[in-house]
Amino acid sequence: MLDHARLTEICREAGRMAMRLWPGAGNEVKSWSKYDDSPICQADLEVDAFLRRELCALLPSAGWLSEESVDHPERLARGLCWLVDPVDGTRDFIAGRPGWAVSVALISAGKPLIGLLEAPARKETWTATAGQGAWLNGRRLSASTRRELPGARVPASTLPPEDQDLSMVERPNSIALRIAMVADDQADLLATLRWGYEWDVAAATLIAREAGAAVSDAFGRALSYNKRDPRAFGVLVSAPAIHRAAVERLAERAAKYSAV
Repeated sequence: MLDHARLTEICREAGRMAMRLWPGAGNEVKSWSKYDDSPICQADLEVDAFLRRELCALLPSAGWLSEESVDHPERLARGLCWLVDPVDGTRDFIAGRPGWAVSVALISAGKPLIGLLEAPARKETWTATAGQGAWLNGRRLSASTRRELPGARVPASTLPPEDQDLSMVERPNSIALRIAMVADDQADLLATLRWGYEWDVAAATLIAREAGAAVSDAFGRALSYNKRDPRAFGVLVSAPAIHRAAVERLAERAAKYSAV
């Protein structure tokens, strides 16, 4: 039996660890670039090590998959797997902006069972359990119910010409927080058209789905987790009534970019 109270406290402590290194609170943090030029910092590694130790002790039967850990295929043979991004939105973290979060999901048979986002710089705790709803700081979430794609609110800093009929809203660097915005009716649509990793979206997509949003990859297909190749092309989270229209609008671009 999983100790939910202990899981919540572990994630909150991970958030506190990150805050002690966050430049936005006047702290100093070491950062550098990975092989693919994406940023990484001291907080990524320290939070990852803490979560791995505590979560694996909490549920020893579960496998482990994290952005900042070496992937071991043994996770594939386990029915449960922790899926973790210790600091989702590292660019915002390093820049001292609040658009980052600790993301933790527990996967069961390829589907998220529990999802938590700890965003201490925003004073936000997002949680969801499959079949039991989603919550932000103890308030039950209800996703966007927009019925028409034109005018839909999208977390973005720019829009391509073909999407000028959409409306831009705040865009935190964390993809998990952008997905959560749809869960809280702060946005109507979040879509990416690139190959991404499971740890980026697992917790947030459960939160969105439990809040009533429609969730898929960029082609409208169901997402699955703890796969041998932990990637999917794109994520699309929206108000249910506009999901099909969004898939159709993105279809040509998704086919083009996924082949690159």
